[in-house]
Order: sequence, then C-alpha cells, then structure tokens
Amino acid sequence: MENLDEYKYKKAKEQVECIKSFYTHLMIYVIVMSALVYINYRTTSFVWVLFPAVGWGIGLLSHGLKAFGYNLLLGKDWEERKIKEIMDSDKF
Repeated sequence: MENLDEYKYKKAKEQVECIKSFYTHLMIYVIVMSALVYINYRTTSFVWVLFPAVGWGIGLLSHGLKAFGYNLLLGKDWEERKIKEIMDSDKF
C-alpha cells in the first residue's frame, strides 16, 4: 500500500509542478506581449504583434491543456489507462 501512496504523491507533485510552470509561462507571456504591443504601437501602423501573440498563444494553450489534464487527441487519463492495460497483459 505504501508503494501506491508514493506513486500517487509523485504524480500529484508532478502535476503541481506542471501547473506552476504554466502560471510562470503565462506571466512571462503577458509581460513580453505587453512590451511588444507597446513597441508595435510606437513604431509602425502594421499590426505585426499578432503573429507572435498567436504563435506563442498556441504554445501557451497547449501547455495549459497539459497542465490541467486535458488531452484533446487521446482523452483524459489515456496514458494511465494504457499503462494499466499493458501491465495487466502477459507481455512481461
């Protein structure tokens, strides 16, 4: 039973680290994009700031989905189900 508790603790700690990493990423995104918007506003009338905002925003979105446990392609907890399926099979 101790082994299961250790495993759950390890997975929970990894999840918390991933969420913490996402919030750091979000904060950096907001700061850098604010600076880029200001630079874009002060230098040219072409709205080039949309390109890095959308590109980086897609990366930020995928980081957030991973951090909060959403997997659009394989579904929630797919990895855990697959591990259990492989462990239950007689392949080892």
